[in-house]
Amino acid sequence: MLRILTLTLALSAPTLSLAAPCGNTSAGFEAWKADFAKQAKKSGVKKKGLQALAQTQYATGTIAADRNQKSFKYSLDKFMRVRGADTIVAQGRKRKARNPEFYAALERQYGVPAGVLIAIHGMETGFGGFMGDSQVVSAITTLAYDCRRSEFFIPHAIGALKLVDQGSITMATKGAKHGELGHTQFLPGNALTYGVDATGDRRVDFYNMTDALASTANFLRKKGWKPGRGYQPGQPNFKVIQQWNAASVYQQSIAIMAARIDG
Repeated sequence: MLRILTLTLALSAPTLSLAAPCGNTSAGFEAWKADFAKQAKKSGVKKKGLQALAQTQYATGTIAADRNQKSFKYSLDKFMRVRGADTIVAQGRKRKARNPEFYAALERQYGVPAGVLIAIHGMETGFGGFMGDSQVVSAITTLAYDCRRSEFFIPHAIGALKLVDQGSITMATKGAKHGELGHTQFLPGNALTYGVDATGDRRVDFYNMTDALASTANFLRKKGWKPGRGYQPGQPNFKVIQQWNAASVYQQSIAIMAARIDG
């Protein structure tokens, strides 16, 4: 009798709601979004951000790009060739010569030399020439749902929704396939943390070059950049460049191009 009573109580007890699982297709995306909205709200996302989350769509182009990142497997020489390093250096020198005080002011404030910022700017978007054609909020939310690297992208998805709350981005904002945004392609969580309003208009706008480069310099400084120290492999600041992008060919390329721009 006791066993029957125990079983009856167990069956009648309310079941704990489990988090919606990640997925590798669009099938579970809507259910996951509904669950993620609760997590986002607990994390401080407000009305505009939650509305943006509700409007997101599964980004098939983002998933395709995530499964096909070939360039980071190239040799250093081929990577630099494919990414147009010589052009970036040539254009970068001209940009520095045209506006030396702008870059000098950034170096005075953050300690990061012009060459590094210019190399990142050129590598990421061709100096703002192409900042992406994917909807940022949908892209980053899709990656947070996708099982491959869900844990990594969830904080960036929360960051994107908070950026919507702040007015830095909207559902219409376009960026790279992995949700990177603006002139230097910040991941949204980093944009939220390190963004700087350098123009003084009370809005951090990553599609404004001044805000974007100041934010990039701020990121590097906060990650441990040591003013006046070297940034080539084996030197103190190379470890900071590694914080910007995990691919070793990318890191080495930035160091090489920056030295040529500043040389």
